[in-house]
Amino acid sequence: MFNFKSYNKAGSVAEAIRLLQENPEARLIAGGTDLLVKLHKGKGQFHHLVDIHDIAELNFITLTDNGNLVIGPLTCFTSVEESPLIRKHVPVLSEAIRTIGGPQVRNMATIGGNLCNGVPSADSATPLIALNAELTIEGPDGSRQMPLEEFFLGPSRVALEQCEILAAITVTRDNYAGYHGHFYKYAMRGAMDIATIGCSAVCQVKDGILKDLRLAYGTAAPVPIRCKSTEKKARGRKVSRKLLDDISNAVVDDVSPRTSWRAAKEFRLQIIATLAQRVVKQAILNAGGTIH
Repeated sequence: MFNFKSYNKAGSVAEAIRLLQENPEARLIAGGTDLLVKLHKGKGQFHHLVDIHDIAELNFITLTDNGNLVIGPLTCFTSVEESPLIRKHVPVLSEAIRTIGGPQVRNMATIGGNLCNGVPSADSATPLIALNAELTIEGPDGSRQMPLEEFFLGPSRVALEQCEILAAITVTRDNYAGYHGHFYKYAMRGAMDIATIGCSAVCQVKDGILKDLRLAYGTAAPVPIRCKSTEKKARGRKVSRKLLDDISNAVVDDVSPRTSWRAAKEFRLQIIATLAQRVVKQAILNAGGTIH
């Protein structure tokens, strides 16, 4: 049994915000695949719930007239992974989501919930960060936008006020058109496991030159991160094995993994360096590049 102290079901974003305002202790629940586990363990901060699972206005995937790809936060992982729009324009996101849990989890868990949990291992976070995704957040004072990369404040901490709700995730056309990517998740088990390290790379290759690179990691720091120093060193260089070696060597200076029961810091650093080379290489090949 779950020890609810209050439970309210919202039928709209406006109603969800109102319910959060009325009860400062209330927390949102969508798919519930993470929150119900915490509640079952007796976590007191989840005893007052506002259920937003059935708010239709937050469950969508659409391409706007200007080519921006917009995902509603209540879209379940299965719908995101199987979406023709996602597979066509940002297949790296579909690739990442395919590794999350099992079919039952993906049928219930939402992409917004995965981001709002704020865990460094969130598998949907790194491809979206590499794609420069932006968030639309609704609150009592209206809406605001912010880069996803700035949304994560620390383990299980995000830039979402108590009365706010994530309303949309946007990848602009400029950030996916002409880009190709790859995602790899290293975990102790081949399926249904939390990432020891997750890595996403998105790149643009032209005439044998790496014109742009965005490299993001999960579980390599207290929050999902971009490796901006490594990216800067790689841009504009000729695609080669030397380039991949240099990326692998440079990336360890951009990360700050910790030792946990899942893996030692030193082991994580080794995996991070290995994945930098493997994931960037495949992203380059997906972009039509050739490794010399």
